[in-house]
Amino acid sequence: RARFSMECYLAGLCVFLAGAVCLGLLAVAASFTPPRPRRSRRVNARGAGCAALGCALGLGGAAGALLDGGDAALRLPWGLPVGAFALKLDALSAFFLLPVFGLGLVCALSGGMALRGVRPAEHNLAAHWFFFLLLLLGMAGVVCARDAILFLLAWEIMSLAPFFLIDFNDGDSKVRDASWVYLVAAHLGAVFLLAFFILLWQVTGSTALTIEGCAPLTDAGAGTLSALFLLAVAGFGAKAGVAPLHVWLPEAHPAAPSHVSALLSGSMINAGLYGLLRSLALLGGTPSAGVLGALPEWWGWFLLLLGLATALLGILKALGQGNLKRLLAYSSVENMGLMFMGVGAGLLGVAAGDAWTALLGFSGALLHMLNHAGFKGLLFLCAGEVLHAAGTVRMELLGGLQRRLPLVGAAFALGAAAIACLPPLSGFASEFVLAMSLLDGASFPGVERQLCLLFTLAGLALVSGLAAAVYVRAYGATFLGEPRTGFAANAHATGWRGLWPLALPAAACVAGGLFAPYFFDLAAGTALTAIPFPHGLVTDLPDVDAQMRRSLAMVSMVGGGGVVLAFCLFAARGLLLRRRGVLREKTWGCGYQASSARVQYTDASFSEPLARLFAPFMGLRTRGGAPEGIFPDRAAFSVAAPDRLRTHFFAPLFELVERVCNACKILQHGKIHLYILYILATVVGLLVWGLRP
Repeated sequence: RARFSMECYLAGLCVFLAGAVCLGLLAVAASFTPPRPRRSRRVNARGAGCAALGCALGLGGAAGALLDGGDAALRLPWGLPVGAFALKLDALSAFFLLPVFGLGLVCALSGGMALRGVRPAEHNLAAHWFFFLLLLLGMAGVVCARDAILFLLAWEIMSLAPFFLIDFNDGDSKVRDASWVYLVAAHLGAVFLLAFFILLWQVTGSTALTIEGCAPLTDAGAGTLSALFLLAVAGFGAKAGVAPLHVWLPEAHPAAPSHVSALLSGSMINAGLYGLLRSLALLGGTPSAGVLGALPEWWGWFLLLLGLATALLGILKALGQGNLKRLLAYSSVENMGLMFMGVGAGLLGVAAGDAWTALLGFSGALLHMLNHAGFKGLLFLCAGEVLHAAGTVRMELLGGLQRRLPLVGAAFALGAAAIACLPPLSGFASEFVLAMSLLDGASFPGVERQLCLLFTLAGLALVSGLAAAVYVRAYGATFLGEPRTGFAANAHATGWRGLWPLALPAAACVAGGLFAPYFFDLAAGTALTAIPFPHGLVTDLPDVDAQMRRSLAMVSMVGGGGVVLAFCLFAARGLLLRRRGVLREKTWGCGYQASSARVQYTDASFSEPLARLFAPFMGLRTRGGAPEGIFPDRAAFSVAAPDRLRTHFFAPLFELVERVCNACKILQHGKIHLYILYILATVVGLLVWGLRP
């Protein structure tokens, strides 16, 4: 069965590769021929079909590998002097492939429907689907690569393809700027990863990403291991959007098409978490060596506090956003922070010999990653439907869309409830596991450790509360009340035929909560297989797993009962009111004869009480003020929350690098004899360096 799973995975890769080759040729041909709508529709169908077929095959392989529990490996001739074409489908790889292929399938179907009406003169859809398939191919290759060279090649494919996908609407200067910000941030992280793998190669003498290949790390010093750890956190954290390397997320997601934003936020950023977990497994060594338990304790504290800071920054910045897609992007920063908190708690549990914190920390991070892919993919796709129907995602211009887009509003409400940790949905289950991992802090040695874990638990509760406020505001300002402008008043409804792909992530939000014990068992089994726990903890881990499953079963049972009761009450209400006249009044009528939508809450006024408390952390900027005088003039008030890290740190840094690069252009002057002199000087320098004693 493991071999069959590997064959399904490889079949999916072959579909991606063959489809990318065909669409690449069609993209080149389209550049030399006049645009034709019929041909564009056929290309769109082929691209979406290839992506959906490959994802379906890969999803079957990943699910089979998880259920079977076996590993399957493949090694093919490489042809390069270093590295090897080595792939392996184990539990950790299969677990991370679930959102890659599952969400990829949903985004391919939704994107194919959304792009049917695109004008071929404005967009080359063959090129778009070419890069979409490359993104899927790169993500699938990253999580199964077992060689550093192959990993970096797949990572580069995964990093370059989104640049062209984000730049889909390249006629907008803001979109072009967002795509360049993403590209710079992606390669900034790649620099740290390159340094990580070079140092790993130097220490181990091998490019193999296996515990056996990294066995020499057991003899490496603490300084070398800490350097590898910090490089891994910086390199993989940049892809995951961990603060302060998160600046590309709120720029790229609003600019990209919504099916691309959903895939980037729900799947691609998970590659950062995967890389960190795989690196910790390699640095930890074999369980018999017990190296993971001997790793410095500060690693766990560093990841725990980094994750908490990232989660707080992300949710506070989301609270100040007026653009729905930008709000969702900052929410992705928050959720990645929660996952890093789980990994940090797991490391602390291993260092302290606490099986409860160790298993629940790693398992909670994995479970939240899986659930986040479901509800964040659903929310981004709903935001795309809002943009398509109303022409904008600025919440102050919307309102009243629930009546005009009832299916989209219901799906968004479901995703918002899940991400706001409301039971019995998926977000509550995973954050419940993360909270339980920190609840055993009282058993840790030292008062300072206990207080720090208690502070972190309070921070997690604060993040969850703020998330609920953010999504009540997002849903209320967008879908409830009356239309504030013509954008919302003239929004055209989308039928169920164009929305049925959203049913898949919506079902995942419900199933992740009602069947939480089974999903937790899957995450815990993956953690037990992938993380080299010391032998001193292994005997206690099954008891922790069983106890947590019982707790989640109770939560799921109560939540499921609540859902059934609510459904029965709703049905009873409908039956009782069926034969009675029901009067409907205008929303926000308030007893006035000439009310307007201006009397209702806006997104800024809803978050104003919280903004008073957290304004310094949110980075709010206000313009205007309240009208004054007996006969006041027209007044205006606006609130914005720009990212200070981007404007005050990264933007000046990038401008400095650009000036330095422009100054270095003097070396490129077109004179061949000077180029030959450069080569000779380089050769002499290398000889001198090589002959030094």
